[in-house]
Amino acid sequence: MKKFYIETFGCQMNAHDSEKVIVTLVGEGYSQVPTVDEADLVLYNTCSIRDKAEQKVYARIQDFKRRKDKIVGVLGCVAQQEGEKIFERAPHVSLVAGSASYNLLPQMLVQIEAGNRRVTGLSLDTEDTFEVPYTKRDNPHKAFLTIIEGCSKSCAYCVVPMTRGPERSRTSASVLTEARQLVEDGYSEITLLGQNVNSYLDPSETRLDFAMLLRRIGKIDGLKRVRFTTSHPRDFVKEIVDAVDENPVLCNHIHLPVQSGSTDVLNRMQRLYTRDEYMRRIEWMKNARREITITSDIIVGFPGETEEDFEQTLRLLDEVQYDAIFSFKYSQRPNTPALQYADHLSEEEKSRRLTIVQEHQRQIQIPRNAAYIGRVQEVMVDGYNKATQQWLGKSSQHKTIGFSHSAMPGPTADGATLEGSYLDVRVTRSGPNSLAGEAVV
Repeated sequence: MKKFYIETFGCQMNAHDSEKVIVTLVGEGYSQVPTVDEADLVLYNTCSIRDKAEQKVYARIQDFKRRKDKIVGVLGCVAQQEGEKIFERAPHVSLVAGSASYNLLPQMLVQIEAGNRRVTGLSLDTEDTFEVPYTKRDNPHKAFLTIIEGCSKSCAYCVVPMTRGPERSRTSASVLTEARQLVEDGYSEITLLGQNVNSYLDPSETRLDFAMLLRRIGKIDGLKRVRFTTSHPRDFVKEIVDAVDENPVLCNHIHLPVQSGSTDVLNRMQRLYTRDEYMRRIEWMKNARREITITSDIIVGFPGETEEDFEQTLRLLDEVQYDAIFSFKYSQRPNTPALQYADHLSEEEKSRRLTIVQEHQRQIQIPRNAAYIGRVQEVMVDGYNKATQQWLGKSSQHKTIGFSHSAMPGPTADGATLEGSYLDVRVTRSGPNSLAGEAVV
């Protein structure tokens, strides 16, 4: 039997794409193996959002420069971005395919097996989504479910529209059928995925928008939690907050990337909203009946970002009081409009600003997390940390909580575990990034 190894870089979308690639390969008679040495086919599912991820991929594929016993393929965003240039830089690579072509993988594999050592799948001219009848999930309790692929926005710094193609929504019927099947198979938490998940629009006659789809999925019997990521502020409507407010199955955590607190920078980024418009969406969440935690993405050092622009981002952190952020230095990406902008900042200045943002946010998170001390949170248990001798899990609000359990201090010798269960935990301690407590037994 043919054997394959796959390694994934990047986001949750990439992780779920790899799950779907795996089931496609297994359907073609391949078996997955845990190490490169055992494999006949080696695949790297890549990310090109930042330069470091791209460099990692090239470092990996150079390992096969002198090995003739492996077929090597590059999938995902770097494949789409670099295209056939990958063959020039790494002639030992045989397959280069972007995510919009994954549904053609069986045909591409046939070409490779026939001896073709330069096979590509790079067309973005598609209305298809990559759906498979059943997908192997890496986690037995939590599942990703893609509802929309691609991006039709034009952010000046971002390669996603060029690497994943335009927005393509699945039919609501196919999404709901897969969600029900996941629940029947024992999954209790589903995360809905999309580059801009809230831009979802049912292509069938039903014409459900994202808020309507959320309401339908939230009513599936046996489903305990529904999460979604990532939302774009332009398409974020109050009906999404209303849906979360109405149904406790929909997790009260929303990730809404802002990128900058300066309207001038947002305009140069081509983000399609102003600071005031973004803050209106924050107010919808702050005024909800349920307590919604809010997280975001921040880019510092975008071309032309002045010290005053940067200060506006710090003031936005103070005003919103995010529960967490993911913060990055602006990274030049190929074929993006921002490459042509003037006033690029030095790496030293970008690093300085990133350090300030991260420390500023850390000081916000310390009292926000401390406010949970004494409160009881329902936690879905993800596993056990041997180093801290604690069970680990997440609340509906996406707070990471480590906790002790008097009746089961850890996994037992016969394999008994709390993983996948839902427990009430009383928070007794907090830090800037997590909470700790004791199970309510």
